[in-house]
Amino acid sequence: MTSQSFDLSFDVVVIGGGHAGCEAAAAAARTGARTALLTHAFATVGAMSCNPAIGGIGKGHLVREIDAMGGLMGEVADAAGIQFRLLNRSKGPAVRGPRTQADRKLYREAMQAAIRGQANLEIVEGDAADLVLGEDGTRVAGVELADGRRIAAGAVVITSGTFLNGLIHMGDRRIPAGRIGEAPSTGLSAALARLGLKLGRLKTGTPARLDGRTIDWASLDRQAADADPVPFSYLTTRIANPQIECGITRTTPETHRIIRDSLHLSALYSGAIEGVGPRYCPSIEDKIVKFGERDGHQVFLEPEGLDDDTVYPNGLSTSLPETVQEAFLRSMPGLERVSILKAGYAIEYDHVDPRELRATLETRACAGLFLAGQINGTTGYEEAGAQGLLAGLNAARRAGGAEPVTISRSDAYLGVMVDDLTRTGVSEPYRMFTSRAEFRLSLRADNADRRLTPLGLELGLVGETRARVFAETETALAAARQTLEALSLTPTEAGRAGLQVNGDGRRRSAWTLLSQPGTDLQRLSAIWPQLADIPPKLAERVEIEAGYDVYLDRQRRDQERLRRDEARTIPADFDFAGLKGLSNELRQKLVQRRPASIAEAEGIDGMTPAALALVLVALRRGALTHAA
Repeated sequence: MTSQSFDLSFDVVVIGGGHAGCEAAAAAARTGARTALLTHAFATVGAMSCNPAIGGIGKGHLVREIDAMGGLMGEVADAAGIQFRLLNRSKGPAVRGPRTQADRKLYREAMQAAIRGQANLEIVEGDAADLVLGEDGTRVAGVELADGRRIAAGAVVITSGTFLNGLIHMGDRRIPAGRIGEAPSTGLSAALARLGLKLGRLKTGTPARLDGRTIDWASLDRQAADADPVPFSYLTTRIANPQIECGITRTTPETHRIIRDSLHLSALYSGAIEGVGPRYCPSIEDKIVKFGERDGHQVFLEPEGLDDDTVYPNGLSTSLPETVQEAFLRSMPGLERVSILKAGYAIEYDHVDPRELRATLETRACAGLFLAGQINGTTGYEEAGAQGLLAGLNAARRAGGAEPVTISRSDAYLGVMVDDLTRTGVSEPYRMFTSRAEFRLSLRADNADRRLTPLGLELGLVGETRARVFAETETALAAARQTLEALSLTPTEAGRAGLQVNGDGRRRSAWTLLSQPGTDLQRLSAIWPQLADIPPKLAERVEIEAGYDVYLDRQRRDQERLRRDEARTIPADFDFAGLKGLSNELRQKLVQRRPASIAEAEGIDGMTPAALALVLVALRRGALTHAA
């Protein structure tokens, strides 16, 4: 097909202006590719369709990784965040998750400003109706719009979110839509099916939006933001927005009765919905049916903006009719007179089996066609954004004739997610958790820059400001470590200073002492006053690095051991049902699938390193028993 057949021409065309689309378009453009972001309307770019929140356990790690490679989400979240909280603060740094409730309007405005300010990126408004293929039908050549325009492209990234044959359910009402009030995308599903890609159906949902002026806030418990907000981006020096409190309420026995009596009206339980929903973000109907023995379920009332009276009741996703929603909401403390601004609903949509993708997120069936976000069976802004960055990067490289890039699961949560998706597929919407990563001690949120910014620099994703900040940070960390390693004490001297170490006569450096539980720089500064000059933020990073140093050595050995263990076979008569310590879910999957090797067991959706370890221990015991 000749260039005269097209109205516009770009290196990369990204379809969809959601979180995956924004990251994909910006990443492609940052590498120098002439990029078009094709969206129904620029006014909706960066819209937060569900909960206006970014981050969390596992998800916060992904945001840091996006940021470390020059992506947008971290800085935009910092500009819009109105309730920053570091989750799991009392636990180890490996499982801490930065999170913020965002001002929906501020987030959208900040993302749109970032997109407008990105060089090499042009916005095209329109509806993608079909893909244009090259003459041999094995390579994408562009996109055809519903209005007849054609855009030539060296590579195309589809980030359709819930718009791919999207269908909203509210009681017995069915509304074709990708988001309430916005038309779905139907042509692309047919185009993907013609390519032979396996399509499936998934479901997600959202709760009603409440009028905050009708909530009895005085009667509710409150959850405050952290006093010391932890930003997402390594470039953010301070959080400027005022920080808000959220309210906390609970469902009641009356709430449960209303929902049980109305289950026949729920689209989820009437059989109207085909798609499988996210297990880790269930509807309130699911909670009552599956966990009805509980006396109540906690609900967080989260304001959607500083100058917006809309409140998001986190934990009340539903597909019940609006009248039922109002009834069960008013049965909860603080909501006795609440008014609904927008009813909740369920939405089902098409997705592509991610096993149809390479680890680069390029489809196997069509060269130059990449997929990112919910179309790959994931759920969440953060999972979408991370995929978008990788897909946009590789689309630009495909268009420019460069070799594609893959991210190892040992290097990033992004690598864990893509490996999980492309190797094992999904049976439900995929959500990131720290438990999915075998080597989470080294894949921490605090060190995402050290892990990924060098790669981002190499690939042309990282700009001058980030490169300078990273270089300064690395220099400061190296200098601090050098200082700590140059200072040392004998066991006797350590004892006089109140530090407990083995009396083996061996001198220990301040770096080694810092790795001991209960020892921090403040305590060591009493011995070596010069350590007090290390700035607080740098001191925190130094303490984490020192604390994990010995464990990382062990983890590297575990990585090597796991590679050997993957080749271990599992006997056909292995008793998975009797294996103690497994969750019921994983036990059922193991009994059903009966993997013949550790590698096969590792490929089971939801399998964790801890569960694999239990299987391995049982195998070793069996081998020892037979040997005896």
